[in-house]
Amino acid sequence: MIHGMRSPTGNGDPLPLDGLTVVAVEQAVAAPFATRQLADLGARVIKVERVDGGDFARGYDTAAGGLASHFVWCNRGKESLALDLKDPRGLDVVRRLVADADVFVQNLAHGAAARLGLDAATLCAAHPRLVAVDISGYGASGPYADKRAYDMLVQCEAGLVSVTGTPEQPVKAGVPAADIAAGMYAFSGVLAALVRRGTTGRGGPVEVSMLEALAEWMGHPLHHTLHGGTPPVRTGLAHAVIAPYDAYPTADGGRVLLSVQNDREWRRLAEQVLGRPELAGDPAFATNPARVAHRDRTDEVVAKALGVLDADEAMARLEAAGIACARLRDVRELAEHPQLAARDRWREVGSPVGPLRALLPPITLPGGDEARMGAVPALGEHTESLLRAVGMTGDEIAALRRDGVVA
Repeated sequence: MIHGMRSPTGNGDPLPLDGLTVVAVEQAVAAPFATRQLADLGARVIKVERVDGGDFARGYDTAAGGLASHFVWCNRGKESLALDLKDPRGLDVVRRLVADADVFVQNLAHGAAARLGLDAATLCAAHPRLVAVDISGYGASGPYADKRAYDMLVQCEAGLVSVTGTPEQPVKAGVPAADIAAGMYAFSGVLAALVRRGTTGRGGPVEVSMLEALAEWMGHPLHHTLHGGTPPVRTGLAHAVIAPYDAYPTADGGRVLLSVQNDREWRRLAEQVLGRPELAGDPAFATNPARVAHRDRTDEVVAKALGVLDADEAMARLEAAGIACARLRDVRELAEHPQLAARDRWREVGSPVGPLRALLPPITLPGGDEARMGAVPALGEHTESLLRAVGMTGDEIAALRRDGVVA
């Protein structure tokens, strides 16, 4: 039997998924991101990869010390098993692993898992305690079921691109929003199904599609359109229905974003930051609808006041006035963010190229063991040990290697 591993720290309560085993036939981002969350919370995650190069996300780039940044992000703490699932012997290995697993996750192309007998419905019928997850682009039925579904394509189909960007130019999100949305709903779906199993003794299928996940995240613009009749306009960094709510340049080349949420805050901004107390009661600015209607004039007076200050001084004045504000940071600045440093959020994880910096997952369980941030695996790094764990002899393993069924 394949058993979960104990958390190595032992400083408090065990991690909540300690002792659970997850088998994942996964690739790219959505499923790997979901199962990485499970691994961080203590589950043993066995990642099944193709023998000819593995998860294709391994080849996206070489930015992480020679490894692909997507792969490093989504695959720490897993064991890599390289199998040819088209060979009955390789498929038999997966079935042996699933027989002792708690969770199975797959995001193969539409129909591929069913042809292999690895779809959620088939597996749960054979293993009633198993929680099995099918992640797809558009769902198992409907006219889009067979369409290829990559992140940017789904961002377009879900309307995210239509509300992101400037009035002149729609743009995709700078992170794979559809993949992340699907991964997080798969993660939460697994947790919900495990809770149900704890009371009923039965697992069951979980279905998540990228389109449906991202459509849920489109809630504000969707309801604005459904019930207001007009889609919100693209406004860059500005807010479609609040003003001032935008990023403004400072004298030292920085940019500071501020948000005025109500008319009391506008009065404080006018008096304490803009140095224009008369604007507090001016009918063109006194209410949010007025400021939105006169957005150009509103932005002009704010930009003029902040443009003579450096970013530090602008932030200090805004904070002293109780105005919500933030620096517009780039990714390098995020990596050096003082709040993340002060809260000790950085760790190092092992990898085939040595230690790599990584953020602790955002779920913190005070009083318990710290998240398990295991190493990023090399392709097939755990093939031998996993084959032996399911009862294969050295001669059987040698034959599988000779025939290219495992790597």
